[in-house]
Amino acid sequence: MIRNPIPWPDGAKCAVTITFDMDADSLIHIARPEDGFERLYPISMGRYGPTVAIPRILATYRQLGIRQSFFIPGWCLETYPDTVEAILKDGHEIGHHGWIHEDPVITSGPSQAEAFEKALDAHRRICGTLPRGYRAPVYNVTQQVIDLIIRHRLRYDSSLMADDIPYRITTAAGSLWEMPVHWAVDDWPPFAHYAEIGYMMPVCGPSAGLAGFWEEFEAQYEAGGFFMLILHPFLTGRLARWRLVERWLEETMASRKVWVARLEDIADHLDALSAKGHETRTERLPYYGEPQR
Repeated sequence: MIRNPIPWPDGAKCAVTITFDMDADSLIHIARPEDGFERLYPISMGRYGPTVAIPRILATYRQLGIRQSFFIPGWCLETYPDTVEAILKDGHEIGHHGWIHEDPVITSGPSQAEAFEKALDAHRRICGTLPRGYRAPVYNVTQQVIDLIIRHRLRYDSSLMADDIPYRITTAAGSLWEMPVHWAVDDWPPFAHYAEIGYMMPVCGPSAGLAGFWEEFEAQYEAGGFFMLILHPFLTGRLARWRLVERWLEETMASRKVWVARLEDIADHLDALSAKGHETRTERLPYYGEPQR
């Protein structure tokens, strides 16, 4: 049960969005800054995302007539401009995902503000517009980053886990929408095997790795909720895994009342509902002002 479900457009029972974090090979460069450039295997694994997986994903979206959201570090925007152009040409959204996938907790203070604004500049130059949403690398959003999001007038964050459906975050500086994430709908646990950055997950087969996602969808659909996948092109964009996601999308769109939308479209919808008096649950930040002993 969801206590205060969001009424979705056209009588849809559930909002569905498949978001991709196109980190590419930024992960090895941020994890191994001294010699990452020499580590060819992890570079090639990351490059599979923008060079092989993204064209495959975009072809599926064109076939189904849907537009979705991608989160891309600024360094990746600069390194893979042709991929960025293809994503934008098809009408998809590109959100802020840091500069080179730096952890906001580790790069707090002036360094974090510099990285955040450097990525914004890459969006201006390469995408021709500012992003409307933000997702923190490894979900480690901090109060400083929330303040930067509000200061630069982004409309939503997608890093926190306090609800099943979108909710509002308020601070002394302003407010924004939260599009909540969770590890249960993230492809990193079932598929990531990346010793160089400290992840050695037992890689699941495609069906086993994705099965939990579909169970999460059924619960959200029954409750009239919000189903968002957090995927990585170099993981779930691989041939066998993406084939299963493609089939799920085809079957779900044909047999269920779902609204498949970009996160910026969902933010627009929430704004419209709020203007009509719909009350959405609100969380006030910061949670604490000092260490708790």
